[in-house]
Amino acid sequence: MHTPSPSDFALRPRHRRPRAGVALAWSLLFSAVLGGAVFASDPAHLRVPGEADNVQVVRTVVQQQLAAFANEDALQAFALADTDLRTQFGTAEAFLATVREQYPMLMHPTSVLFLKPETDGRIALQRVRVADEEGSSWTLTYLLNREGGRQWRISGCVVTPEGRQILT
Repeated sequence: MHTPSPSDFALRPRHRRPRAGVALAWSLLFSAVLGGAVFASDPAHLRVPGEADNVQVVRTVVQQQLAAFANEDALQAFALADTDLRTQFGTAEAFLATVREQYPMLMHPTSVLFLKPETDGRIALQRVRVADEEGSSWTLTYLLNREGGRQWRISGCVVTPEGRQILT
């Protein structure tokens, strides 16, 4: 019988991401947590009568950005981001390069499933389940806001791994 030694459980060094990647990840996580806190504070406000149009537009904005990523269309993908996110990245090319490097599952997902968005008319959460080319599943949680009270724009996206899908 094998008795595990302490070295069997030793932590292995992990690949470190560049500092800019860590800052971006934290800012996206903060945006998602903030948005979640707003939604969780009063679930009744999420069901605003007459918001059906907002629900469809929120989904469409996310679909358009995913299509722009798939087409490597940096300008279109960048145009769907809100002002703060565009300011943080500076250029469409820098935005696309970051997504390509740190979030490859957004570039060419093999499957996409949109869950029903939640909105109060000012901010929205859109969850999307995707599978990448390697068979791993991910949940994307997009936070959107209405810039100037008019157009929906993406404020951030948190990517959560779900693991590999095994078909039997």
